[in-house]
Amino acid sequence: MTRLAETNVKTARDEELAEVVADVVGLSVKKVQARIEEAHGRTRLDTLFAEEWPTKAGDFEGKSAAWARDHGLDEELSAITGLTARTIRGRLKKADGRTHVQNVFPNDWPQEDVEEEASGQLGLKMDAKPEPQKKPAPAKGKKKAGKKKAAEKERSGSLGFEDKLWASADLLRNNMDPAEYKHVVLGLLFLKYIADAFEERREELRASVDDPDSDNYMDPSEPEEKRADWLESLLEDRDEYTAENVFWVPEEARWTHFQANAKQPTIGKILDDAMDAIEKENPTLKGVLPKIYAMPNLDKYALGKLIDLVSGIGLGSKAHRAKDTLGRVYEYFLSKFASAEGKGGGEFYTPQSVVALLVEMLEPYKGRVYDPCCGSGGMFVQSLKFIEAHDGKRNQITVYGQESNRTTWRMSKMNLAIRGIEANLGPKHADSFHEDLHPDLRADFILSNPPFNISEWGGDRREGDVRWKYGRPPTGNANYAWMQHYLHHLAPGGTAGFVMANGSMSSMSSGEGEIRKRIVEADLVDCVVALPGQLFYATQIPVCLWFLTNGKSGGVAADGTERRDRRGETLFIDARKLGRMETRVHRVLDSEDVAKVADAYHTWRSGGGAYEDVAGFCKSAVLEEIGGHDYVLTPGRYVGAEDVDEDDEPFETKITRLSNQLWKQMEEAATLDSRIRAQLGRLGHHG
Repeated sequence: MTRLAETNVKTARDEELAEVVADVVGLSVKKVQARIEEAHGRTRLDTLFAEEWPTKAGDFEGKSAAWARDHGLDEELSAITGLTARTIRGRLKKADGRTHVQNVFPNDWPQEDVEEEASGQLGLKMDAKPEPQKKPAPAKGKKKAGKKKAAEKERSGSLGFEDKLWASADLLRNNMDPAEYKHVVLGLLFLKYIADAFEERREELRASVDDPDSDNYMDPSEPEEKRADWLESLLEDRDEYTAENVFWVPEEARWTHFQANAKQPTIGKILDDAMDAIEKENPTLKGVLPKIYAMPNLDKYALGKLIDLVSGIGLGSKAHRAKDTLGRVYEYFLSKFASAEGKGGGEFYTPQSVVALLVEMLEPYKGRVYDPCCGSGGMFVQSLKFIEAHDGKRNQITVYGQESNRTTWRMSKMNLAIRGIEANLGPKHADSFHEDLHPDLRADFILSNPPFNISEWGGDRREGDVRWKYGRPPTGNANYAWMQHYLHHLAPGGTAGFVMANGSMSSMSSGEGEIRKRIVEADLVDCVVALPGQLFYATQIPVCLWFLTNGKSGGVAADGTERRDRRGETLFIDARKLGRMETRVHRVLDSEDVAKVADAYHTWRSGGGAYEDVAGFCKSAVLEEIGGHDYVLTPGRYVGAEDVDEDDEPFETKITRLSNQLWKQMEEAATLDSRIRAQLGRLGHHG
């Protein structure tokens, strides 16, 4: 069978291969057709499209094994990897078609190309400090609010290089499981962050010796040896760093040491020893950092390359901390690892748009914030972002959390540490049901995404628990155990917002319906939101948000706004039609979607009478109406059908229009079928 590259223009015309070629060279079908029509019939396709034909490692970035195999690109891959075309074909045939091409040849793919591409996208040179970027001059006539909004966008938007950095780091993963590899990458990012902050502080101290206005100043006329001793003692004074909230980094754990030894086979042990040394010097990090770099299944050559890659990224300087560079890279990597792990990934990561919706609705301005199953700490991070975005002070909230999984608990501690968030996550990982580390806590805000629908939660060991005020939850499902745990920990006037499986709104089995009835009759349900499906990496089932409160009587909130007396009422919001598909299998809520839901809730609970029910979207229902639905809380039962504009097109006109449209589509389908059959035949697949 002739390879696509060797196919001549005449054959491409006769067999209508424009679509196939367009897929290979990245041009539109129209441009490919035009170039084929203009070319000489004997010209080879790889000659005609010489500039676009995939010949470099970067040209295969993000491409699957099936793509390379189906387009016969074995010779091109042979030139890149140094393997024979026969070996290439064999490996592509055996590989899972969805696997990225570079991961089919983990030991033969040119790593340097990847690093150059990543550093080029980052605008950095490896082992070099980033040059300061010039800020654009503000437009005339803009108000301060505009500047503030722009600044927030700068802090919260994409950095522009996360995807390239991820692709490069993932390439170096080789065959390591994502669940293990995430700790390798995130641990290195954390080390680079504290190294950058440490080195910046070190340079400040060095400069202070020559600054007459500094307490560290030493007259240049002093003997050089005396000045050198003074500088040395200053640079190695631990208190000079910790006083500025900078982690003290011992000499064997400094980034320059890692760079110098990145190509050594002992680099794994060097990193593990460094993690131990940092923990010993910084008690708040005790038991937190990963010591996994000496594992035999971690390729030390790839690890050295990963160190080189991370070396070119500025993370911990004041400028980067102001932009929350590491926090955003860390969050991006958490989401990508969650996606790569699939079901297991949801155990530590709640999608950012869902967290943002919870936080925007709760508005945790001031008080105690609690999450008894905090995962990687995303709820706390988003709460602090919310406060900063609304001119609040981060020291007005205190953070409490708990996590049962040891590695996830450590990940959360790192995630909060890199953002300077002080949190009480307990002295260890522990199960909130069986070892409540905050038994006396009464929180003003609870934000949580519990592992819902879990059956093995040990309910048989919790008979007579003080938390089961509204009924003992079934031993085969922890949903209502979580709800009552939240209610137990709520302060007077507090509110809990959490994610839950849709079944929690309507289940009648094992006494859940009776527990729900008692919670509703106690007037604790403030709002229920039905979310669209495919928001989570761990599950494709649709979920909902619950908001429980014991503060419906109204009053002035922490932000100074007036809350109306809404006793006896519950708001139902049906948000199932919101969001957009970011990928084929994953949906996200955009800021407009978040604002639409949050605004409806805020308007409903505030005074002023501005709230109105919207058919198909939101409805305020009284307890009697909820009781009439047997205490089922599915929003669709209450909001009704969406109002639609009446169709005034005459029936005869409509049927003619739709018939013509259908015939045209059927003709196009027949044409496409014939093209597909021809292309499959060319590739050796005959029906």
